[in-house]
Amino acid sequence: MGKLIVIEGTDCSGKETQSKLLKEYLENNGYKVKHYAFPMYDTPTGKIVGGCYLGKPEIGPSYFEEGAAQVDPYIASLYYAADRKYNFKEIEKYLKDDYYVILDRYTTSNMGHQGGKISDKEERFHMYQWIDKLEYWLLKLPQPDQTIFLHMPHEYSIQLIGQRTTTDGHEKDEMHIQNAEEAYLELSELYHWDRIECVSDHHLKTIEEIHQEIIHILK
Repeated sequence: MGKLIVIEGTDCSGKETQSKLLKEYLENNGYKVKHYAFPMYDTPTGKIVGGCYLGKPEIGPSYFEEGAAQVDPYIASLYYAADRKYNFKEIEKYLKDDYYVILDRYTTSNMGHQGGKISDKEERFHMYQWIDKLEYWLLKLPQPDQTIFLHMPHEYSIQLIGQRTTTDGHEKDEMHIQNAEEAYLELSELYHWDRIECVSDHHLKTIEEIHQEIIHILK
């Protein structure tokens, strides 16, 4: 059986970049590797998340007039969970064939972004348990063998998002970005994720520095 490695992180932490670098590194060292990113925006369920929920300009408008960041977290979680369940059959084939599968975002993203919508700590913890039960037990999605969390402080996330030409319903809401960061930090402690700080001494780390930290963790 292969290994499931999740690269998780707050907004603008470089999840996609680091996932692809890790894939290249493992392939160069003789491993069979596949890389996927959730939501899978080019699939039917991913288009529902990207368009109908998030309102990504390249996919379509959101159906939620209140904005994605204001949608009930339990409702929003179901869309993301459905996308993973719908698309996981392909991933399972590679895991059974001893591939290392690298995921850019997973169930952990549901917990961070949707949990961040809940201010009460006890209710937020219940939300984490609910998502855990929904995706891992009811939907029977496999738990990761390793979760690496890239922490980009929200102040830097907001600055970097400001440099983008397009944004979605979560990225437009600065309070959502801050609340999601708090939830992610809480989750990293609860689930004992390996954590990498993307900022050191008020300076952004380079892509290569973060990549080397990921390699060190996996070794």
